[in-house]
Amino acid sequence: MKNLSFLGLASLASAQAAGYSQCGGSGYSGSTTCASGWTCQYQNEWYSQCVKAADGGTTLTTKASTSTTTTAAATTTKATTTAANPGGTSFPTTNGIQFEIDGKTSYFAGSNSYWIGFLTNNDDVDTVFDHMDEAGLRILRVWGFNDVNTVPSAGTVYYQLLKDGTATINTGADGLQRLDYVVASAEAHNVKLIINFVNNWSDYGGMAAYVSAFGGSQTTWYTNTAAQKAYQAYIKEVVSRYKDSPAVFAWELANEPRCNGCDTSVLYNWIKTTSAYIKSLDSKHMLAIGDEGFGLDTGSDGSYPYSYGEGLDFAKNLEIEDIDFGTFHLYPSSWGTSNDWGNGWAKSHGAACAAAGKPCLFEEYGVTSNHCAIEKPWQKTALDTVGVAGDLYWQYGDTLSYGLSPDDGNTFYYGTSEFTCLVTDHVADINS
Repeated sequence: MKNLSFLGLASLASAQAAGYSQCGGSGYSGSTTCASGWTCQYQNEWYSQCVKAADGGTTLTTKASTSTTTTAAATTTKATTTAANPGGTSFPTTNGIQFEIDGKTSYFAGSNSYWIGFLTNNDDVDTVFDHMDEAGLRILRVWGFNDVNTVPSAGTVYYQLLKDGTATINTGADGLQRLDYVVASAEAHNVKLIINFVNNWSDYGGMAAYVSAFGGSQTTWYTNTAAQKAYQAYIKEVVSRYKDSPAVFAWELANEPRCNGCDTSVLYNWIKTTSAYIKSLDSKHMLAIGDEGFGLDTGSDGSYPYSYGEGLDFAKNLEIEDIDFGTFHLYPSSWGTSNDWGNGWAKSHGAACAAAGKPCLFEEYGVTSNHCAIEKPWQKTALDTVGVAGDLYWQYGDTLSYGLSPDDGNTFYYGTSEFTCLVTDHVADINS
């Protein structure tokens, strides 16, 4: 197994730190001088890394540890963040109805981890990316949000406090600096990230946290001026930190946005407005909605997921210029459909994406048992379907310093027989 851990890369006994090695940070006792042709670049108070002097490096630089406060009336910025220009490093993009990463056009495999940005042990973050790189998982979708309505106990990670009509962004050591490390580690381990900005569900705050602070309801959140102003201010803070990072695969508007009972124009207008705003901040990275793929006539059998009751129109939303690719999820047990039904769901979205001339990402799928028997056919269908350009299972599991990472019922773990079946064998199928 390759060991690409930041701490493992440092050669503490040598007079000069090697390329990509650690060269500084709180508690660090090794060399602070890099080998010829490399320069020591600050990332945060815990970590600096040797990067190539000629190209400005490919790692993140952040100089902020304070907060940004947003109210409905005004935005006051108390923090400044900058990111190193990757200098010629390519950004993930689309190539027709496929994805291109580091100049390679292919089908790509990946996973999801909602929890990685909330870890407080850097070695645990490195372990995940080391194992992903070894396994050939190229994309990881992570939560770029963690909203609270009251400040949690000391040492608990949160990204934004929403309270009494005010939004305060936490850019400190227990805030977005944790996400900073995730991005830096992903860069070092050749993994690309999908980072989204808000949750439809109340887990880690989500839209419900905005409703608590700014009023309204879940369905009016999309048109609530004060809530949208705070949401866009948060987007700006996150995008500004990583807009020059080649580790970002794409930005994502939300996790599974829904507007139950709404006309499809509500979400369409919100998607169009927000996507244009994000592209005005960063035109280099791709952008997706993060939806489940609801509301589709192509291949429809009239079942709930194909209907428009959640306010989504998959084909219409995919036509929005600033949306670079489509996303769809699959949870038959939650949707009242059969496991076999999922194969048609994947084919329908592939056909819709191919018709739109944009790739589809099979972004979430999972079951609580018999993972290999049930999910393997979905993977094969996706791989064989024109228009589907990659898949990310839900969700990644690993053994960390404190034990097993979170298990929400759908998790399977690195090193298990299920991992061999659904990751090792799947990546081999892709490469063949």
